Amino acid sequence: MKEELLHDALKHPPAGDLQPLTRLAPFVGAHPVDAILGMVFLTLSSASALAMTDGVRRVIDGGFTHRTEGELVQLFMTAGVIAVVLALSTGMRMYFLYKLGERVVVDLRKVVFRRVLGLDLAHFQKLKTGEILSRLTTDMTMVEGIVGTVAPVALRNLMTLVGALGWMLIVSPNFTGLVLALIPFLLTPLFLMGRRLQRLSLRAQDRFAEAVGYAGEGLGAVDTVQAFGQEDAVAARFNRSVESAFEASRAQLKARGLLSALMITLIFGGMIALLFQSTVAVVHHRLSPGRLVQLLALAFFAANAVRDLSDVWGQIQKASGAAARVIEMLDARPTIAAPAKATPLPRPALGEVDFDRVRFAYPGRRGPPALDEFDLHVRPGERVALVGPSGAGKSTVLRLLLRFYDPERGAVRLDGVDLREADPSEVRERLALVAQDAPLFSGSANDNIRFGSPEASLSEIRAAALAAQADGFLKALPQGYETLVGEHAKTLSGGQKQRLAIARALLRDSPVLLLDEATSALDAESERLVQQALHEAMRNRTTLVIAHRLATVLEADRIVVMERGRVVEEGAHGQLLAKGGLYARLAKLQFTAQTA
Repeated sequence: MKEELLHDALKHPPAGDLQPLTRLAPFVGAHPVDAILGMVFLTLSSASALAMTDGVRRVIDGGFTHRTEGELVQLFMTAGVIAVVLALSTGMRMYFLYKLGERVVVDLRKVVFRRVLGLDLAHFQKLKTGEILSRLTTDMTMVEGIVGTVAPVALRNLMTLVGALGWMLIVSPNFTGLVLALIPFLLTPLFLMGRRLQRLSLRAQDRFAEAVGYAGEGLGAVDTVQAFGQEDAVAARFNRSVESAFEASRAQLKARGLLSALMITLIFGGMIALLFQSTVAVVHHRLSPGRLVQLLALAFFAANAVRDLSDVWGQIQKASGAAARVIEMLDARPTIAAPAKATPLPRPALGEVDFDRVRFAYPGRRGPPALDEFDLHVRPGERVALVGPSGAGKSTVLRLLLRFYDPERGAVRLDGVDLREADPSEVRERLALVAQDAPLFSGSANDNIRFGSPEASLSEIRAAALAAQADGFLKALPQGYETLVGEHAKTLSGGQKQRLAIARALLRDSPVLLLDEATSALDAESERLVQQALHEAMRNRTTLVIAHRLATVLEADRIVVMERGRVVEEGAHGQLLAKGGLYARLAKLQFTAQTA
């Protein structure tokens, strides 16, 4: 039931300035106990505060000299009980509503992060990682505030306003009519400035997200920044972004300050007018002193509620802007997704790969397509090496096979099934990738290897590490396989990280192995060891190897030479050398570079 409520939030909201906030309703509804108890105690606290005014009226109108000691004790005991109810209900309201706010944000973060992880790569060309993190942190904190603090404060003030006006109507209808006549003057500026506050809030949050994005880029490549001596330049770029965010925020603060000043002026002007009218009524005996004090107290509660609502309104607009940015990620839909009725891949897996007249160009990238009328058929268990100059489209072949993108024309098939008709998760289960710069994660070496197969046993992890020639250096670490390797495994050398990535791919035990410059980060000795490990890993597996080092592809069953997104040659190493074509030129250049 809870999951259904959370997924209802993914539907399009109704129109209106506060429409992003309405999308939070299913997340609040997923925790009805906290929401209901919070509202009950909120109502009690508001009612208790208003009830105190009636006690004041009774004391003043009854007089101290005309009451017995027992009556006074009873009166003040009643006031004490009301005060205790007020204190307890306020504390319980804060507990349940703050808890609700944090719980909603936890659920929202889970749903948003999972949605972001499922987006295709084209989305990440539009948003920096830092901007996404800003939405998951800063914007989410504002959303937490709206649920746990701002919205309850607004509701409490609204209840206080309605309750105070209702009680005033009972005590003195004429006096209440004057108060009601003032309310439109108080609320008009509140709504007139609402749209402007929301626009200014959105602009400020966007500028701040840009600043976080620049900071993330700089910190993520701090070694490069320092190596090129560009600390000042990167800091200046961040400073400009922060200053822009400040200017946008200052414009919003000016608008909120103007609104608050206007509201206070109207409220106190109205209170002075009401005080004059009520004092005249007491002088002419149309109103008792006790009722006058009660009416003034209730009017103060009502005016204070309106004033607080004006402050809260600015926070609501700001939170609405934050919620809009979060909802934007909730509404993002991947273009790469499973069809309504996916075609299952045949079992057992064969590992047959087929590219049929494929044309593909990266979104937003000008120039010739990355692949153009590209044809490639890889038989089950065959080892095929893709070689060619940079930009020939070799890595694009692997990205299309992993279904990070779909071709514009033609078809990519795995075991005879067009990938567009299959479930991407099922396709990727049959592929194991070792990229040129294989990312690793914070945690232990064990954790990074197990990423390839979360259910793997310790013995299977050790076997994969042994096959990848990683067992030796992992055992030498302070805590062995349980040693923490740091963010992006920065405590390991390039060769060690690559061998760890190879172990991760071997543990996956998929029928198709994809190697994108898998040995490029290794020294000569490590490369020899890993080549031996990969030779065993390729056995009985379909393997696609991308390599610039020709020594890496010599054992391939077939070498496919690519240029400008097309296959221009294919065959064995000796055959291609004899042709004297592109492969022969590449081999000659590499041989010359190695012997120079």
